[in-house]
Amino acid sequence: MTEISAPSGRKASYAFVGGALIGCVGGLIGLGGAEFRLPLLIAVFGFAGLEAVILNKATSLVVVAAALPFRSSVVSLADITGSWPVVLNLLAGSLVGAWTGAGWATRLSTPTLYRVIAVLLVGVALTLVLGHGTDGREPALTGVALLVAGVAAGFAIGVVASLLGVAGGELLIPTLVLLYGADIKLAGSLSLVVSLPTMLVGFARYSSDRSFAALSTNRGFVMVMAAGSILGAFIGAQLLGLVSNEVLLPVLAIILLVSAVKIWRH
Repeated sequence: MTEISAPSGRKASYAFVGGALIGCVGGLIGLGGAEFRLPLLIAVFGFAGLEAVILNKATSLVVVAAALPFRSSVVSLADITGSWPVVLNLLAGSLVGAWTGAGWATRLSTPTLYRVIAVLLVGVALTLVLGHGTDGREPALTGVALLVAGVAAGFAIGVVASLLGVAGGELLIPTLVLLYGADIKLAGSLSLVVSLPTMLVGFARYSSDRSFAALSTNRGFVMVMAAGSILGAFIGAQLLGLVSNEVLLPVLAIILLVSAVKIWRH
């Protein structure tokens, strides 16, 4: 097991700067940045697959919790609470999916987990390009069909979020826009509301695995990277609008694809 309980000055600096850069990217496109943090934890800092997922999830929890206040000037609490049926619909599936996905991750061998992570990163890259930039529209379904689709989508997102240790915003935002017809800005905040309890359930499931000890062993490392990620997310939110999505999203998708190849070969 990797031991970085007290990161050296250089490693701490790398963790802070890496977290800040990833947080800035997340702030620009409305994400926690965990999709980009995971390849960094594996390929640069050398954490094993499941350890990296757990450390990524811990860092993501901090960033997601901080992101809601950052967005409060754009999306009000009243707008969020007015969409509580949508949140409950997705949570009905995502909480079960998060528990299930975390259970699968703890039983997979490290090489298999690397390959699962690589495939999911490719999926996230495609979603990044195809699922963003859409405007609010009428819900794709209504009535019972919408409820069933919401639970199914929530379950799938919960599984992916647990396997990658991410908040799931890359999948939640397009789902909220395309399935429920939510405005893109509101969808970003609603995804955070759904993500928090979903991540906590996955986190609780991971706590029963011995690899969870990586969190206490590397507590200082996680705190440094989380601090950098929060700062970066704030800066990225302030820079929103200066970088065109037509330029940013394909570049980020390419980064994810390259990371997927490296992790597959890890």
